Amino acid sequence: MNIAEFFFLLVLLLAVAGAVISALAPAQWTGRILAICGTSAATALLIAAAIILAGHESIRVDLWRLPVLGMLRLHIDNVSAFFMLALGISFLPAYWFSDGYMRRYLAHYDPRSFNIFFHLLLAACALVLAAGDVVSFLLAWRIMSGLATFPITLEHRHDENRRASYLFLAMNEAGIIVSTVGLLWMVALAGGHTGFSALHGSLRHISPAARWAIFLIVFFGFSVKAGLIPLSSWLPQAHPVAPANMSAILSGCLLNFGIYGIVRFDAIILPPISAGPGLVVLVVGALSALIGILYATIDNDLKKMLAHSSIENLGIIAANVGMGMVFTAYDLPVLAAIAYVVAMYHMINHSAYKTLLFLGAGAIDQQTGTRDMNQLGGLLKRMPMLAALFLVGALAIAALPPLNGFVSEWLTLQTILRSEEFTSHFSRVVFALCGASLALTAALAVTCFVKAFAMSFLGPAHSEKAARALEPVKSARISMAILALACILLGIGPTWVIPAIDHAMKPLTNNLAASALVPPFFSHPHGNKQFAPGFMHGFDQIGAGVGNTIIPARGLVVLHQGGKSNPVVYAMSTFYMAALLALIIFITWLLVRWGTRRRTVTISEPWAGGLRRLAPDMTYSATGFSNPVRVIFRSIFGPAIREDSSTAVAGHFRTAITKRRDDGYIVDRLFLRPLTAAVKYAAKLLAKIHKPGVVNAYAAWVFLILLAILILNRLI
Repeated sequence: MNIAEFFFLLVLLLAVAGAVISALAPAQWTGRILAICGTSAATALLIAAAIILAGHESIRVDLWRLPVLGMLRLHIDNVSAFFMLALGISFLPAYWFSDGYMRRYLAHYDPRSFNIFFHLLLAACALVLAAGDVVSFLLAWRIMSGLATFPITLEHRHDENRRASYLFLAMNEAGIIVSTVGLLWMVALAGGHTGFSALHGSLRHISPAARWAIFLIVFFGFSVKAGLIPLSSWLPQAHPVAPANMSAILSGCLLNFGIYGIVRFDAIILPPISAGPGLVVLVVGALSALIGILYATIDNDLKKMLAHSSIENLGIIAANVGMGMVFTAYDLPVLAAIAYVVAMYHMINHSAYKTLLFLGAGAIDQQTGTRDMNQLGGLLKRMPMLAALFLVGALAIAALPPLNGFVSEWLTLQTILRSEEFTSHFSRVVFALCGASLALTAALAVTCFVKAFAMSFLGPAHSEKAARALEPVKSARISMAILALACILLGIGPTWVIPAIDHAMKPLTNNLAASALVPPFFSHPHGNKQFAPGFMHGFDQIGAGVGNTIIPARGLVVLHQGGKSNPVVYAMSTFYMAALLALIIFITWLLVRWGTRRRTVTISEPWAGGLRRLAPDMTYSATGFSNPVRVIFRSIFGPAIREDSSTAVAGHFRTAITKRRDDGYIVDRLFLRPLTAAVKYAAKLLAKIHKPGVVNAYAAWVFLILLAILILNRLI
């Protein structure tokens, strides 16, 4: 047993031990058990993934051979290890956050069952990524989906929670059933081989029609797990009802498994040979991103808003995967490698800042008793530490430099512009439209998270509970601080992160992205031979060589090179941005201190239009802030106003009128509701056949179906 296998086995043992201890220990110990056992298991998982990614060890274990199903095996390659890294980034702080958070449930529920399933969920997720064949992958996936359902139903006495958990289970089961059809079709075409490596080698020469069919089945099956349209409406219903630590895992971790399935089977095992599949993934991703951020912008519930935002971010990841597939089909390997690296960069960024924001929303809910931004406000004075950490996450997800969200979203837009390399005008048009959609998405994300932070933390308190809120416990602050630090480091260190991702995704990138995006300005012993000496001199003149011989990196600039006439297509350095921003802030602070050193500071009530103090009802609300977006995109939201009234005096007078606005989900209106209506109509038609006593009718239907099967068999 090598060191990587040891740490992976330790993950499973610690997870099972945590579940057993949770079942035996008193209920009041649940948070501490999660913090100790869960954090230890997640740390072991991060160590195992780091060892594999560093190239020191690997895991390849044959378990046992089953009749018909073949050999079950574990195989963790670099791709699996990278997804494990994202898994650990979400699980570790979520476990630590649980120490103080789980106390809120002790008065009404027994959280020990939550602990059991939450521990086992980590083990199941690790086994999905460790699966080396189709059968073990499907078995582990089913276990993972089942275990993920139970923590959502901790507050099972609420009808909303039970409905959300049933919906979560039903949608995930439907998705994996569809994906299973595609995977078993792959196995059949590969002559019964179930191993991933054998599948990749056996499916190279299948027909284009079979490729298309398998791609569509597998992609839309796994897109349910990723929360992509047209089957994304379950996500904002399931996430908000779960405890905050589970919501963080659902969004920052479990959604990534949908992307893993798409990457593993549609990009690695069965890579595209035409641009069509990639364009489908790109369009679905771009539409998911736009629709997700639109609904996030108008929602006033913090957790629902973050759930809608997860649809947006998974859409961006899928769009990059789609671009990589298109570039691969057009034989542009360098651009394909860049697109895949950007997809994985954004995925790990999303795991970091979305986990941070969900934990922040949970801490706010715990301290104030509400997630409604219209009932919050003024929390900056009451929770300064939480406000600062939440602000880091909000700035990161809004893609503002120099934080991590900026790097991956900026690279996404720059990669879309490389569609100029295509000879197909149709593909260029699709890329242009999707680029416009993603650019609009980025702009709306800023609006969304300005609202989230401003309406929650700034201004006056809009409720008594918000006015009396206190800082969350230390475990919550520490877990959020770890994630905030990750957002900062992933933002200012892209020249370290990109080569690491490029190495991890070698089956897709062939180590081409690092050289194309991070030229070795610092580490090349005789200068950089990729560029002419004149260009390098000009590069040094603008200060891009600052830090050479001091900082251990290839360089500090992300730069994509073009041809001889245009040596640089785009360039960016968040490291220098951060250094310059820190310098500007420091100089400003010195000037303010110097300019006010002899002044007497007087603190008084602010002038508010002649009023002594503004009432909370007189200030901006979250609904009012987002109303322009709702008005502009009214055709998408399709709001329905429902009116309830009470009558008196024999029904001649209405004594009370209540209007409720329902922004029905566009995907449900255009896809799910018509599909449901069609299924119900078909069921009614079939029900007429089952009238009791019509034995002759049953016999006739059996005869007709057998006749149809014989005719089809003869024709085929």
